[in-house]
Amino acid sequence: MVSDAPVPLRRNRDFQLYWTGQFVSELGGRVSGIAYPLLVLALTGSPAKAGITGFVAGAPLFLLLLPAGALLDRLNRKRVMLVCEAVRAVALASIAFASWLDNLTFAHILVVAFVEGVGWVFFDTASRSAVRHLVPAEQLPDAVAQNQGRDYAAHLLGSPLGGFLFGLSRAVPFILDALTYLVSLITLLLVRPDFHEERSGERRHLLREISEGISYLWRQPLLRVTSLLAAGSDLVLNSLFLVVIVIAQEQGASPSLVGAMFLFVGVGGVLGAVLAPWLTRRHHVRVVVVGTEWAVMLLLPLLLIVEQPIAIGLVFGAMFVGFPAWNAIIGAYRLALVPDRLQARVQSASSLLAVGSIPLGLLAVGFTLERFGSKETVLGLFGIMLLVASSAAANRSVREAPALKDLRIGPESM
Repeated sequence: MVSDAPVPLRRNRDFQLYWTGQFVSELGGRVSGIAYPLLVLALTGSPAKAGITGFVAGAPLFLLLLPAGALLDRLNRKRVMLVCEAVRAVALASIAFASWLDNLTFAHILVVAFVEGVGWVFFDTASRSAVRHLVPAEQLPDAVAQNQGRDYAAHLLGSPLGGFLFGLSRAVPFILDALTYLVSLITLLLVRPDFHEERSGERRHLLREISEGISYLWRQPLLRVTSLLAAGSDLVLNSLFLVVIVIAQEQGASPSLVGAMFLFVGVGGVLGAVLAPWLTRRHHVRVVVVGTEWAVMLLLPLLLIVEQPIAIGLVFGAMFVGFPAWNAIIGAYRLALVPDRLQARVQSASSLLAVGSIPLGLLAVGFTLERFGSKETVLGLFGIMLLVASSAAANRSVREAPALKDLRIGPESM
């Protein structure tokens, strides 16, 4: 008797190749992610300049996300991803090379941060649309949850490793990240499917195509609202990344100890990824969305109470437990609701709403830390999170969203 059951994810060759390459790349990104602020603080001693670096790295989010989405619905997504990995590998290697020559400048760091940010915008937008072409529809929530587990496992290993390697040499974290981009490039070459359906060849004005993606997102209440909620929580959590580093350094933490603090972000995320399949199957989307936002809001004031770096890391890590389930269920809704021809455009519009404010947030937090101090900055972020959590609980679209099992992938149902 022939079974129609899909191949389990663990035996899906192309998905596992894709997953492995992205895990290695994400691991390298976490290593350099912790090294960037440590490098700027060591080079300049200025939290404001660390914030400026975060702003420059994130500037492509609001400059390029929308055109990137429209272009990726026209272009070969896999080919674009390959180019992004090659360019980012060269850019990261240049920091290591300049550091070894003792010729690294703040301006050089800003240029590389911007180039890497451009690569991330195109790569991540294409990557989020790729999963749909690697697994069947019924496995989408589990595949997205596995991707979340991958990202947080990389955080679990990458941040402590980045702090340790930075303590050995400022150059090592960046050359390692460059090598991981090359690994990602090779695994993508080995993945067989293209990451798009057959294109009609019809081309319209780029602005009109961008507008179509924004309009489609705006007509989907759940996707629209959760993107706006994510804007608030992502702003807070990404700003806290710099705040936590500054608090730890105020307490005399070494680079290795700072890296070890962020191990708990990985622990929290991996725990959340383990729980995500159960949560998405057993609980309505409102439980996942509202619970995640309120958990972050209630944990945030503890950063004003705890005094040891590891305890701070534990509190920060606990804020991430709910996000794998959030991303799994909302990601599955998006993949089910949006037709392939619009996937990258809707994803880019959603991402712009969700993370477009992060660069400005990092810039503001850097100057707030330098002007007012860490406690006042934490209180300001708590106020933002209180508003976000309250809005999540009150929103009708979240409370009355249809069950994920009732959604079907199809050109007109999405």
